[in-house]
Amino acid sequence: MWTVVYIAPTRKEAEKVRDFLVKEGLLVKLNLVGAGSENSQTYEVLVPEAEVEEALELLGSF
Repeated sequence: MWTVVYIAPTRKEAEKVRDFLVKEGLLVKLNLVGAGSENSQTYEVLVPEAEVEEALELLGSF
């Protein structure tokens, strides 16, 4: 099961977070959740349930 670990206000920020977590060896998915202009769409950053703790620790230093 996938779990949300971060909500990003833009696609650019979501991709930055995704790239950081992938570089650290985690599996990551992005999910568009908010409609808006191209620069103001909201995205969820998700990781597998087993990697949530590690992802949150890494995001604490992001």
